Amino acid sequence: YRIMQELLDTLQTLKTNTIKEHVDARLAEFHEIKTEPIHSIFKELCFCIMTANCSAAKCIEVHEHIGNDFLTVSEIELANKFKELGYRFPHVRSKFIIEAREKMSQLEIVMKSANGGKDLREWIVKNIKGIGYKEASHFLRNIGYSEYAIVDFHIVDLLARHNIVEKPKSMTKTKYLEIEDTLKTIGKKVNLNMAELDLYLWYLETGKILK
Repeated sequence: YRIMQELLDTLQTLKTNTIKEHVDARLAEFHEIKTEPIHSIFKELCFCIMTANCSAAKCIEVHEHIGNDFLTVSEIELANKFKELGYRFPHVRSKFIIEAREKMSQLEIVMKSANGGKDLREWIVKNIKGIGYKEASHFLRNIGYSEYAIVDFHIVDLLARHNIVEKPKSMTKTKYLEIEDTLKTIGKKVNLNMAELDLYLWYLETGKILK
């Protein structure tokens, strides 16, 4: 694990400066969402459906603008709103979101009965179109499940630069879970849960702490 040491040292330093306050504040926001009604949780799922291959900052802007309309508008109305706001995938993502909305009550039941986040993630990946392991992890992280990080290209690039992982040609389920295990190892070494580690790594790579 000597190869990891430079990154581990950087993370330990970040934990002692003002970035920690921002990370803790963001995680507290995520944790609050977990206790909110299913409608609020569903809107967070909409955000995570939107983010695949899209800029996080743009998705945040569009998502905030649409707000409660995610709960009521038709597929065509949502696609038109996406177009007006300059969102990149108006048709396919509006279809996924409306289909997901039909499963909102099922999601609520599964969230109450699932044996921890792992079972919940498997259910989401299997039942919600437009959601893979990355998006499901993003959703769970954003609603207060601290055992998830988001293995996206920012994180993979950072790990590859430190020679901790090889950059995969494509992100299969096996490769995703393998890199996730590497992140768990790093987290244990610096005493950070996955959600905390994710925000610190994102900050290192982008200079931002987004949702």
